[in-house]
Amino acid sequence: MDRRQRKTRDAIFKAFIQLLSQKNCNDITVGEIIDLADVGRATFYAHFETKDFLLKDLCAELFGHLFCEEGESGYFCGVHCEGCNSVFLHLFKHIKENDNNLARLLSSKNNDLFLEYFKSGVKRLVIKSVSDFAARKPAILPEDFWVNHVTATFIETLRWWLEQKMKQSPELITEYFLQSV
Repeated sequence: MDRRQRKTRDAIFKAFIQLLSQKNCNDITVGEIIDLADVGRATFYAHFETKDFLLKDLCAELFGHLFCEEGESGYFCGVHCEGCNSVFLHLFKHIKENDNNLARLLSSKNNDLFLEYFKSGVKRLVIKSVSDFAARKPAILPEDFWVNHVTATFIETLRWWLEQKMKQSPELITEYFLQSV
């Protein structure tokens, strides 16, 4: 993708994020997005088939760098977290410190949409980190149930933390999460 295309795509993303912070995703029209992004309808459709494709690509852009692994070093694309001994601490730190509207979108009116996309990435992390929770897993529980439980606990911990305006440090909220599973 050339620089001009990237700039157009970024303008569409920025407009969409702004609208998502103001209203429900289902109530946003392509017309509103292109007006705010200052692009033509044909330009929008050259980049995205539909608004749903825009949402999917936005989530991939926002969450993709967070969940793509950099080897076995315990950090993920985007930001290396010095002193992070937990992928979950890294996630909380990144959400607190990032400047790409991630926390705002996860706590917006549309948070269920974003949390579902986010949840799939968290679930992949839990699967890769399941050995970290092995000592806590009751023997009676099937592995897939345990993965879903840990994932749901992380998502609900994140949701609560966002509702609390991230008052707790990433280290403390990670401890809350780890004590909950």
